[in-house]
Amino acid sequence: MLSILILVPIVGAILISLLPTRSSPQLIRSIALVVALLDLAWTGVVIGHFQMGIPGIQLGEYQAWIPPLGLVYELGVDGLSLPLLVLNNLLVMVAVWSSVRTLQRPRFYYSLILLLQAGVVGAFLAQNLLLFFLFYEVELIPLYLLIAIWGGSRRGYASAKFLIYTAFSGILLLAAFFGITWLSGTGSFSLAVLRQHSIPLPQQLLLLLPLLLGLGIKIPLVPLHTWLPDAHVEASTPVSVLLAGILLKLGTYGLIRFGLDLLPEGWQVLAPWLAALAVVNVIYGSLNALAQQDMKKLVAYGSVAHMGYVLLAVAAATPLSLLGSVFQMVSHGLISALLFLLVGAVYTNTGTRDLRRLQGLLNPERGLPLVGSLMILGVMASAGTPGMVGFIAEFIVFRSSFEVFPVQTLLCMLGTGLTAAYFLLLVNRAFFGRLSDQAIRMPRRQLYERLPAAVLAVVVVLLGLQPNWILDWVETTTSAIALAHSHTPLPLAGELSGSLGAISTLLKSFSATFSLDSLG
Repeated sequence: MLSILILVPIVGAILISLLPTRSSPQLIRSIALVVALLDLAWTGVVIGHFQMGIPGIQLGEYQAWIPPLGLVYELGVDGLSLPLLVLNNLLVMVAVWSSVRTLQRPRFYYSLILLLQAGVVGAFLAQNLLLFFLFYEVELIPLYLLIAIWGGSRRGYASAKFLIYTAFSGILLLAAFFGITWLSGTGSFSLAVLRQHSIPLPQQLLLLLPLLLGLGIKIPLVPLHTWLPDAHVEASTPVSVLLAGILLKLGTYGLIRFGLDLLPEGWQVLAPWLAALAVVNVIYGSLNALAQQDMKKLVAYGSVAHMGYVLLAVAAATPLSLLGSVFQMVSHGLISALLFLLVGAVYTNTGTRDLRRLQGLLNPERGLPLVGSLMILGVMASAGTPGMVGFIAEFIVFRSSFEVFPVQTLLCMLGTGLTAAYFLLLVNRAFFGRLSDQAIRMPRRQLYERLPAAVLAVVVVLLGLQPNWILDWVETTTSAIALAHSHTPLPLAGELSGSLGAISTLLKSFSATFSLDSLG
């Protein structure tokens, strides 16, 4: 059953690539839409067979592949992976729908989108370390090509930077996986086997270093984040939707699945420093967002900041905080995808994302009133306004993390105020006031072009009103992970030390915030 989720986009990609060269872009896009819809529908079938009261892996599949190497085709789904699986397939559907209908080389483009989908689905389902690594690397090449071929004017630089960073991420991750298998004494890469064997604390700390660095690049964590804003700015809107909406979640998902679950004692020792790093991510990303004039770069730095909330919750590692971390991943994926779609709509209609050249787009007659209204909803959700998914996610994260790391949590809460500040600047500059000359001759757009953003906006509100639709899937699994590795909260001295380290790092990097990252 789970293999179908991987095979459908692969078969779809092959089918599209075999179409005649002269096939119309509209036909190719329609086939890609059907394939994405089929995979999303089959995800509904998986949900129907998923039992919420069971904490372990369900619907498992096992097939020996290359036994001498320890590589086994082993799939499974639980409450940790299921929401991210649904999010991925929903956003792929959104990305295909929102793609330009007249783009060049459409067969190659849509084939890459579907291969990217297959790689991410496989990573979330893999129950073997080597199999996860293979899927983790599979998604690298399609994303690199999507940026390098259909990106902006500096796409070569951005795609090369992305490739270098993520290649190092894979190398570090593979080294950590080999180390876990070797030091556990099992000779197996199976997660089920590795969970039954403990590794001494010094060796856990040694293994966590490459694991955190490798996954930290993907999240990304400061100072490993510099590839992300460039990638977002140069990537097309659908690629930015997938990059921010789901691909970054591979990093935080890996922290829970491989870091906390397999190396719990080492995680406990490093937890205060991870919480401190979360503070740096939140404050540094928010300050950079405040300094931006490019709407897309502003949203990109806001994305970096909000991933810090996930890290804070995972560092706390309580049943409630892990529940909050997964919900924050879903919330971040939906909201960031919505914001990137709307920024793309502004750029398509006006030809610019420069906040110094935009004004009055909320004008009901000649502006973009629907885009402006959805943008206001999106920024309110990102700032944690009650009644929307962002509020529920941040409330659970802060409520649960405060019990373990009160100082770091309070510092991270400053990020909600900064989020409101930089998004208020965006909305006030671009959408209020007199319509700017840059936007006076905007072409009229069809309503169906706004449909993906409208759908995401509805989901953002619905999950804000009914969060149990996601929380019920997740709670049993995250509680089992946390309780299996429960620990006494670390002393306040450890928290204070980690917080002081965060503040020190933040002050050192603050001077570079406006002189380096904010340029351009």
